[in-house]
Amino acid sequence: MKIAVCIKRTPDSESRFKVAASGAGIDETGLKFDIDDFAGYAVETALQLNEKQGPGETVVYALGPDSVQETLRKAMSMGAERGVQLKADAIPVDGIAIAKALAAELGDGGFDLILFGKHAFDTSHGVVGTAVADLLGLPCVTAATQLTIEGGKGTARRELEGAAELVEFSLPAVVTIDEGIARPRYPSLKGIMAAKKKPLESKPAQLGAARITMRKTELPSDRPAGRIIGEGAAAVPELVRLLQTEAKVL
Repeated sequence: MKIAVCIKRTPDSESRFKVAASGAGIDETGLKFDIDDFAGYAVETALQLNEKQGPGETVVYALGPDSVQETLRKAMSMGAERGVQLKADAIPVDGIAIAKALAAELGDGGFDLILFGKHAFDTSHGVVGTAVADLLGLPCVTAATQLTIEGGKGTARRELEGAAELVEFSLPAVVTIDEGIARPRYPSLKGIMAAKKKPLESKPAQLGAARITMRKTELPSDRPAGRIIGEGAAAVPELVRLLQTEAKVL
């Protein structure tokens, strides 16, 4: 199969974040960046599908400035055959603008399957994958935790609250990948060296007009310190009173 995986470069979730001087984003100084977690699951899913199906090609795409090339190289060190950077000075907040750039690139690629992470850690919009499917007129399954491809058709499992559903779809298709489907492999030294020689193409992103902009970013307020109100059964009346009058959860 020919599989495209659209990935994103995001900050490590364990980082300590600061608001940028502009007030409309985060200060990237000193932050560690990597493949977004859900995008990593999507890359691993594509690699496993092609390993099971036989000879195929996994192509990774990322939109953004030249710094995304490092992210693409990591995906190639995992096993992807080639990478494509859709070059833009900055990544728009508007997921539809991003989707239009990706759809313009992927539409003529002849892909059997296009994979995305369920959503990106930094925005959590979950818009781009479904919007690309709509723009390309392809079936779309979201938040897949299992995925099998046989006989030109796919079957995906989606976890629901208290239940699960199995979805069948025809190819070509777009699928967004949830956690639990596959643990991304660590790049081997051989893979890292091989990735340096794999083709990485850079071309201008055909971004759509951005209709959403970031006006202000704020960090969550500090949580108030906890209080010890007593021990044992004698503390229960006071606890109930505070839950009613202060926390207002009862």
